[in-house]
Amino acid sequence: MHHLFFSITPMNVDICTPRSLQKTPNLSLQELYDLPENEVIERIISLRKSLGDQLLILGHHYQREEVIAFADITGDSLKLAQEAAKTTAPFIIFCGVHFMAEMADVLTSDEQVVILPDPAAGCSMADMANDEQVTRCWSELAQILNPDEQVTPVTYINSTAALKAFCGEHQGIVCTSGNAKRVMSWAWGKREKILFFPDQHLGENTALTMGISDEDMIIWDPFKPMGGNSEESIKHAKLILWKGFCSVHQLFKAEHAATMRNNHPDIQILAHPECSREVCETADFVGSTEAIMKHVQDAPSGSKFTIATELNLVNRLRIQHPNKPIWFLSPTVSMCSTMFRTDPQHLCWSLQAIVGDKKYHRVTVPASQQAMALASLHAMLELG
Repeated sequence: MHHLFFSITPMNVDICTPRSLQKTPNLSLQELYDLPENEVIERIISLRKSLGDQLLILGHHYQREEVIAFADITGDSLKLAQEAAKTTAPFIIFCGVHFMAEMADVLTSDEQVVILPDPAAGCSMADMANDEQVTRCWSELAQILNPDEQVTPVTYINSTAALKAFCGEHQGIVCTSGNAKRVMSWAWGKREKILFFPDQHLGENTALTMGISDEDMIIWDPFKPMGGNSEESIKHAKLILWKGFCSVHQLFKAEHAATMRNNHPDIQILAHPECSREVCETADFVGSTEAIMKHVQDAPSGSKFTIATELNLVNRLRIQHPNKPIWFLSPTVSMCSTMFRTDPQHLCWSLQAIVGDKKYHRVTVPASQQAMALASLHAMLELG
């Protein structure tokens, strides 16, 4: 897999010192890497126990096994957003990526601290749309129509807090792969058009299940004037899809599905809606991470699956369901390399920083974005 590049704005990741809880010897990251793994694990267990209910660890399903084992709550983006909104724990360690930690900061109080174990854990998809590009898109649309009266902006949760704030400012909303259909129905109920960013494929695959035709969808390329579209096509479109994608899910191909069906005629193909249209059209089931997990869990013993989503999750399903043969759809390793940056050493380093009154990586959303980002997130959470 090629390396994924991304950036984190310095104002969004701070190095902070918490109020003192308990003094304990601290090791540097390098010293933690030099320890035997079992000693790092023992240290995590001890530190976690000392913090008790002052800490909540949230773990995304794409995390590696040795990290997810310490999560108090695991889930996809929607579930973790809901849990972040409910918790009163003063410290939250988010084992995920940067936009998820931002989301937790928006949904929690100013007194609560959200920590990302490795500040380099970003999201290549989230980097494919920034506030400057989306604002320029809105201005270009305004040359042809009245976007504040005709267009509802919908941002996938895999986006920056700045874009969630943009949606809040323009009476838009956030969606996840689990509630995209419900959110898009809500958005079309408000206005005749949707601007959907940053993932083209989730928007397209969801719209197709809702009966939206190809003629009613256009792709917006942020590097071309008017997104590469004519005035006529923009006026006609019901759905404007940002040209963005998940690097992991685009590694799955329709020919991989054909090979699996040829080798295993009774297999079920499960795909995440971030996959391309061609892959989703070959699948027996298309759904969010949580939906895929439930589909496998509810299937009778002996059911065979090949799954088009992130490798760590597929391997976990293999372990959890040994009586159900499970294959990874792609012959290429499709692992979220930025999720993989969070390892036991970074988790341990964050825990000892809290306990030992040392510096840690706090994620904060600027006050100028908080209210509007919260508005778009609350609009989503109210839909369920």
